[in-house]
Amino acid sequence: MNLTLHVWRQTGPRDKGGFETYRADDVSESMSFLDMLDLVNEELTLAGKEPIAFEHDCREGICGSCGMMINGVAHGPQKLITACQLHMRSFRDGDEIWIEPFRATAFPVMRDLVVDRNSFDRVIQAGGYISVRTGSAQDANATPIPKPDADRAFDAAACIGCGACVAACPNASAMLFTAAKAAHLSYVPQGQTERLDRALSMAQRHDEEGFGNCTNHGACQEACPKGISVDYIARLNRDVLKGTLSKAGSTSGD
Repeated sequence: MNLTLHVWRQTGPRDKGGFETYRADDVSESMSFLDMLDLVNEELTLAGKEPIAFEHDCREGICGSCGMMINGVAHGPQKLITACQLHMRSFRDGDEIWIEPFRATAFPVMRDLVVDRNSFDRVIQAGGYISVRTGSAQDANATPIPKPDADRAFDAAACIGCGACVAACPNASAMLFTAAKAAHLSYVPQGQTERLDRALSMAQRHDEEGFGNCTNHGACQEACPKGISVDYIARLNRDVLKGTLSKAGSTSGD
């Protein structure tokens, strides 16, 4: 198939960017979307031009680095997949495809389709871990965990931090990411001691990074390649409220 690509090109974070048009000819339907970009980049390189910068690593939907907007949709038209898992059979011969980076204040564009997602790392650093000593390693069944809790913890832990939730949200909120990272720890016994402090710290850092507020639009859930539910946001909000009231009570008691 032959395609017309409109790709966002931007030299650096402080440079003005814009769309440039390229031809992608003889594209196989079995190619992944990133394979197709590789093909275009080979032609640009042979012509002595600068290739399109985009992120990739595993190309198996695990690392979350391949995030980009494809025709205005995070990761493209298919649900529950990342851009690297999107195959060209999802398009038709002669299609025009618009490709641009994720747009958010907290995700500054570094070059072309590459954005800086270090803000996610800083949210994790604010509390997305267990620091209390939980003892030496035990047998797997030594600490019984109810099956529903184990399933919810596993579902939340599936978040790959790709940023699609931010790109899809009209407020550029990262609450689905933050909630998932807090939730998968809050469902296990080891995570209970710091549960409320974790929620407060991570939610505060989320706001400090410049992410917007969640207004229950629900676009994040639809864009998430792992299908993570907005129910985790409600859980995080409850923990933030409990943590706030707990601190307020401790202060008034003093």
